[in-house]
Amino acid sequence: MNIGDAHCLFAELNAERGAFDAEAEAWLCALTAYEVARRLVEEDDPQAAHVSAKLEAGISNFGSLEERLRRVDIVSWDERKLPAYYVPAGGPKLCTPAVICISREDETGTMLLGRLLPVIAGRGMAALVVAYDDVSDSRLGQLEILSSCLDYLSARPEVDASRLGIYGEGLSAALATDSALADRRVAAAVCDGGLWNWARTQASISWMTRTSHVLDDQSASVLRSRLARRLKCPILIVAGGRSIVSIPEAIKLESNCTAARIDLKLLMPRLGPISDGEFDNFAACDEDIFAWLEHKLAHASAS
Repeated sequence: MNIGDAHCLFAELNAERGAFDAEAEAWLCALTAYEVARRLVEEDDPQAAHVSAKLEAGISNFGSLEERLRRVDIVSWDERKLPAYYVPAGGPKLCTPAVICISREDETGTMLLGRLLPVIAGRGMAALVVAYDDVSDSRLGQLEILSSCLDYLSARPEVDASRLGIYGEGLSAALATDSALADRRVAAAVCDGGLWNWARTQASISWMTRTSHVLDDQSASVLRSRLARRLKCPILIVAGGRSIVSIPEAIKLESNCTAARIDLKLLMPRLGPISDGEFDNFAACDEDIFAWLEHKLAHASAS
């Protein structure tokens, strides 16, 4: 928190000098420091609310710089509104790629935005950040509201509608898979590759048959590959750490897809030991994810 506060002070000093790029960089550094603090503090610790307030203040200060961040409402066909954050691509660029980012089930859209802003800003990529709860609680339907998000991005004059991606983590990874299956406008997806539905199907079979039902390797391989083959865009699966995807199943799926020449890549976050467990290096993982999205969406444009 002290490091974050020091960056905030540096940002304010640069604001007085009119050095807005340096100010923006300092706010982004502060957001990363506060995100580390948020992950280290216990939920019932009195400092937790203090850290969250600092994160929100940092986001607000960054967003006030030359409209680098906007709060928007995604309006569906029946006039329902989904609150979201829109992060334009850095600089006055036209025909840039854009990504829908859906938070984990236990995080707000603001929390995800605070973590991703340092990764997205300056990358030449626009982003629309929404909360899992807002998407999953929509009376309109999850896929319909995500389709409205794609409509919003497609209508932006600076966005290339042929280079739209989707990114979800936690249960949102399954939402991202379903969206990529339902809407062919998705040109790259960071998702679960259908493994969440696969796990639920396996559990349902075991429950109905009252047995520990396990498919033979060949049958399981065929079913896993069939799920991934339905996705017509490049896929990145994040497994391990806080992901809902198990590493063994993800490795099997990647192997099956490699043999079938399906464009699927597996990413496993780097974990470091702390006093009471492990700490995932979220900054390095997010950098890898968005570097992959940037590469695949550039290729989508070339195609």
